[in-house]
Amino acid sequence: MAVMPSSHPGTRLSSVTRLAAAAAAAGVVAAALALPAVGGSGAAVVAATEALNLRPAALTEPPLPEKTTVYDAAGNAIAQFYAQDRKVVPLARISEPMRTAIVAIEDDRFYQHGAIDLEGTARALVKNLTTGGISQGGSSITQQYVKQVLLNSADTEQEKNAALEGSYARKLRELRHAMYVERKYSKDQILEKYLNIAYFGAGANGVEAAARRFFGVPAARLDLAQAATLAGAVQDPNRTDPNLGAKARKLLLQRRNVVLDRMAELGRITRAQADTAKAGKLGYRGIRQPNGCQESRYPYFCEYVRHELLADRAFGKTRRQREQAFGLGGLKVRTTLDPKAQRAAESAIKKHVFASDRALAAEALVEPGTGKIKAMAASRPYGGSARDHEISYNAAADMAHGGLIGFQPGSTFKTFTLITALKQGMKIDDGITAGAGYTAPGPSAFKNCAGGNVGDPSWTVTNDEGSPGFKTLATGTWGSVNTFFMELQERVGLCPTVETAESLGVKRADGAELREFETFTLGINESDPVTVAGAYAAIAARGTYCEPMAITAITGRDGRTTPYRPRCERALDPEIADATAHILSGVFTQGTMSGVGGIGRPAAGKTGTTDGYASAWFAGFTPDLAGAVSIGDPRGAQRHKLTGVTIGGRYFGSVQGASLPGPIWKDTMIAALRGTPATAFTPLNTSRFGGCEQNCAPEKQERDDLQVGPADDQYGDAFGDEPDEDGGFFDR
Repeated sequence: MAVMPSSHPGTRLSSVTRLAAAAAAAGVVAAALALPAVGGSGAAVVAATEALNLRPAALTEPPLPEKTTVYDAAGNAIAQFYAQDRKVVPLARISEPMRTAIVAIEDDRFYQHGAIDLEGTARALVKNLTTGGISQGGSSITQQYVKQVLLNSADTEQEKNAALEGSYARKLRELRHAMYVERKYSKDQILEKYLNIAYFGAGANGVEAAARRFFGVPAARLDLAQAATLAGAVQDPNRTDPNLGAKARKLLLQRRNVVLDRMAELGRITRAQADTAKAGKLGYRGIRQPNGCQESRYPYFCEYVRHELLADRAFGKTRRQREQAFGLGGLKVRTTLDPKAQRAAESAIKKHVFASDRALAAEALVEPGTGKIKAMAASRPYGGSARDHEISYNAAADMAHGGLIGFQPGSTFKTFTLITALKQGMKIDDGITAGAGYTAPGPSAFKNCAGGNVGDPSWTVTNDEGSPGFKTLATGTWGSVNTFFMELQERVGLCPTVETAESLGVKRADGAELREFETFTLGINESDPVTVAGAYAAIAARGTYCEPMAITAITGRDGRTTPYRPRCERALDPEIADATAHILSGVFTQGTMSGVGGIGRPAAGKTGTTDGYASAWFAGFTPDLAGAVSIGDPRGAQRHKLTGVTIGGRYFGSVQGASLPGPIWKDTMIAALRGTPATAFTPLNTSRFGGCEQNCAPEKQERDDLQVGPADDQYGDAFGDEPDEDGGFFDR
């Protein structure tokens, strides 16, 4: 349907007519200032008089708030954030009917007059004088743009009120700014800016957002009726907001028809076109645009990204500055999320743990050698509804990324003691005779990194169902024998073990300092799956630790892209990492995961079950992907332990690392790596780590150890109690 262009010549004023109109307008303004009934109090009159300085005044035009869009690694949009739903588009991407309609109803002489429409201003002022107030605006599109800029720029309520106040002083300020804008931009540029800043109601800022929200089309495809509807909405968008109900929709329909009649009256469309458009229904669709992580398909990963952005000093030195930058938006954020890996994690968790279960499962997948977080999932949906079993925090991450305090990771921390022993020259068949219980010989048996004595001779760590005897680094790890690891940590040192863990990125989920007690090796420090997966990924990467990362690039409002590169450092000797992977590979064949089995390719890992079955973990890796799974009760793991519970429709007398976390990890890795060629671990340097040196087992004992199947951890790894907040121990 053809629409006559809005930039038609129209009736041009002669210079004489312009002068006459200017004089008339000036006279009306002067009259307004001279009349106390109109100008208000004496102070207001003085203020207005001072403001009557009709010279251009510079206008600061800050960037308009826009949406920030987050994309996965494949380029799919997965989330968006906005303080104002807006997408700035050029005039060429706004339909001709829309441009014509807005000019016709808001400022039909827009392309003929300058910064001030003298005829319109004079007409409005005369009307205002006769009514004793501001009843007609007479504002040009340029003046309306100025008003919107001032309103959007306002930081305080006082500034907002100043931008909206019904006074001649405000109108004259707008006129001065409008003169500046008219000098700076062409008419088309001003119209483009106005259409992108205007509020149309229903939460839509700018014509592009309005077109999509009202009608489900881009601004470029708005037809005559739709354009007239939006053009009619800008006059009083809060009264005609179609979301407010039938009355508001009726008002909006009336406004649409007023616009169509005005377009026909001005000759911009024919009367037949107007009548045809008026005959149609309103056609409002109310397509709401998702905003925030709760409406993302991947809310936990989204939360991690959001917290990363708010912590990035590139967006401001202070938290407030970064929040303001984030609210301004207009960013395109590329991330590490792998849709295939994410589906694998979600499916595996859903298979084993229901959202309605008291226990909560969470998983994170991290790529070795880069630290890229490939997936983040939990057994409950994200949100604030307890009825729908939702949680409003990131169960897979630490507090700095929207999580809580996490769960104690149990025997997954024994890996750090193993690594420390290898660093100190022990070989895989070197060992220690482990008793049925372990008691520190004295306070100085364990020293924290400050040099303090933290050994507790008053407490005995036991194996309960474990078998005492000589255990090598390999067999002690496969069986996850508590007393063996207490003896081993005493030998290699508590502080060196802590330092090994820290070099692999280990930290408490609550951000506090690691608790350096003698039971550190038993996993007493609450952690999160992202952190633990990142530490195990470093072993898979032959000792290169890479800080977990979720963002790969950000494109700013200016179109410039800033890449985010992995932050990696050498944490372990590659051959020590190889030896660790070699030993942990046996967990699937001769250790606590032998009942679950492997994944059909080289893999290594460690189960973890805390004292009294408070929580259960599995952390493992291939050369291509690492992951960690945790399960615990978010109501309080120590108060609500995983005993006598039903999870995923199955009853468990107790939940161990191999009961649920191990199978979840296995199912996830099989699906996530399907189609990826298997990669082998670098073989053990047998000349350096093979055999034993000076801690060898008697031949008979060694044969017996090799025949032992899954030991302590298989039965819950609940051997030895764990320290409370004061460094004492929890009761069983």
